[in-house]
Amino acid sequence: MPHGGPHGPRDWWGFDPDAQILANRGIAVLKVNFRGSGGFGRNFEHAGHKKWGAEIQFDIIDGVKYLIEQGTVDKNNMCIMGASFGGYSALQSAILEPEMFKCAIGVVGVYDLPLMFDEGDVAEHDSGQQYLKSVLGTDEAQLKAFSPSYNIDKLKAPVLIVHGGEDERAPIEQAESLIDALKQADHPHVYELLEDEGHGFYKPEHRARYYKQVLTFLEQHLTL
Repeated sequence: MPHGGPHGPRDWWGFDPDAQILANRGIAVLKVNFRGSGGFGRNFEHAGHKKWGAEIQFDIIDGVKYLIEQGTVDKNNMCIMGASFGGYSALQSAILEPEMFKCAIGVVGVYDLPLMFDEGDVAEHDSGQQYLKSVLGTDEAQLKAFSPSYNIDKLKAPVLIVHGGEDERAPIEQAESLIDALKQADHPHVYELLEDEGHGFYKPEHRARYYKQVLTFLEQHLTL
């Protein structure tokens, strides 16, 4: 379960409802403070710049491989899920390691990196544009190579996408870009749109609907 950000936020020990609801079903949850995460010094955070689609994902994948080597998890019974940048990671890691995950779940994620420069509240401001140039770069070919929307042909895992219709950080165009690509490739997927939610789900009925959808999807693709 990769965290969001990716630059600045990090995972801490402590209660997390998303992790807990999975643990309650007997699912082990791995969280990786990959390069770019906060709390480990400026150099570590900056080490994630322009590394979204490769090195950051390999940090996550290496963590998974370590647990497999230790015998902690069943290599044939794993899925990956995350929200915001974690949603991006869920798809991108599943593209880089198509045999590793039985399914991928992206929640309020970004999936089309070139689109980040055109849509969303970060892109609206000059400071946001400078930030995107610093952390993503401006090589469009590279941005597309690091974008799940442009690389569905490398994806094997069935996908669940959950998004908020009023999301300003990862606008609905991000989900639509990915869903269009999945449909064009006839790739197995489920799309759950919560029209009046934003970058996260806050209404109790929506949170219940979200968790029910996630658990149903995992039960279909994992042996629990």
